Amino acid sequence: MKKKTGGFTVIELVFIIVVLVLASIIFFVQKNNVEIIAQNNTKKTAINSMYYSLEEVFYPTNKYYPQTIGTDNLKSVDPTLFTDPNGIKIGKAGSAYTYSPTNCLNNQCKSYTLKATLTNEADYIKTSRNK
Repeated sequence: MKKKTGGFTVIELVFIIVVLVLASIIFFVQKNNVEIIAQNNTKKTAINSMYYSLEEVFYPTNKYYPQTIGTDNLKSVDPTLFTDPNGIKIGKAGSAYTYSPTNCLNNQCKSYTLKATLTNEADYIKTSRNK
């Protein structure tokens, strides 16, 4: 009779390595998906905050929408929400957030579109209630 030495065979080691590699791949793919979902939710929260500030605070007070938005005219919005997850402020090139006013005269606009560019989803768009 042969005695077992307690070691692993090459096939057993290869199998364990393959299982570990597959588990690592699945982990990192899922981690990336969770991060993308979190970033998209952050973008949606920021757009909703700007939208409701425009509709519930700014417009009822002024009866028009602003030409640009920021901390100076939307004081009820947390200032950090004007910066996208990549650190680019709304209105700057490359920002995931876009504010597009329409029908403007003397910095007073009749409508607007707010948009967040999302990853792996359609853009998140909010338009003015009053047109």
